[in-house]
Amino acid sequence: MTPTTKSAPVLSSKWTGLSEHLLASFFEVDNDNGVWRRTDKTDPATVMAPLTEASMEMALNWQSPFEQAGPETKAPALMAMLQSGVLQPIVDAFTSGKGSASDASAAQKKSGDFLKQFEGRTGITRLNSTQVFSGMPPVKIQVVALFRAWNDPESEVMAPVDKLMEWALPVELSADGSILARAAKAARGEMGFIEALLPSRAPVRIAMTYKGRTYSPLVIESIGQPMDAQVDRNGRYVEQLIPMTLCTLTALDRATWANFKTSPL
Repeated sequence: MTPTTKSAPVLSSKWTGLSEHLLASFFEVDNDNGVWRRTDKTDPATVMAPLTEASMEMALNWQSPFEQAGPETKAPALMAMLQSGVLQPIVDAFTSGKGSASDASAAQKKSGDFLKQFEGRTGITRLNSTQVFSGMPPVKIQVVALFRAWNDPESEVMAPVDKLMEWALPVELSADGSILARAAKAARGEMGFIEALLPSRAPVRIAMTYKGRTYSPLVIESIGQPMDAQVDRNGRYVEQLIPMTLCTLTALDRATWANFKTSPL
């Protein structure tokens, strides 16, 4: 599990007796000289919860860039009629009315023998059906975190859910929507030019430790909160199932996958 100290609060429900491998830990990480880890700048809190659902989806894009090189793409209707034999009656209709009956019959036989060569043929080859790897998007992880209160709904449910919401939302959105006004302030020295150009702060990156693997860095792409969940007499939620879609910051390779097996941060 993720190491914690007395100054690093753990926000979680009480799961006494539950195996640590069934509890997922979520915590903020930052880029420290190319390594994503906890630093003095990150939130010291750790959110822990069992996952009622957890799955990972990798979409690897393989395409056949040469499949449009066959004759089917140049004249699809003609090629389809040739390969299926549908063109034979059409040719017979045009040749049956020309010349004598014997000549028409010979012409039909000749055309029929020629057209039968196309039946059952295809333009697909090993070359134009070759799959080429064209990239992959970041990996998505779908989870549903469970929080429920035994003694205190505020600390066992409300606090960890609020922390996840904080990590999912932007750190700060600028109230000044005019770039010209910010540029004027930057010219007067009231703010930096970077702050004037990009005044808001994006959501933080997090990591998830689950069943001996640490997935990092991740972003919370979507998060939900069931508002119809049960509450106590003071209106505090006593149980929450929080669905989240976590996404890796970049696409993965073998080395990144191997790093997931290393010890927690």
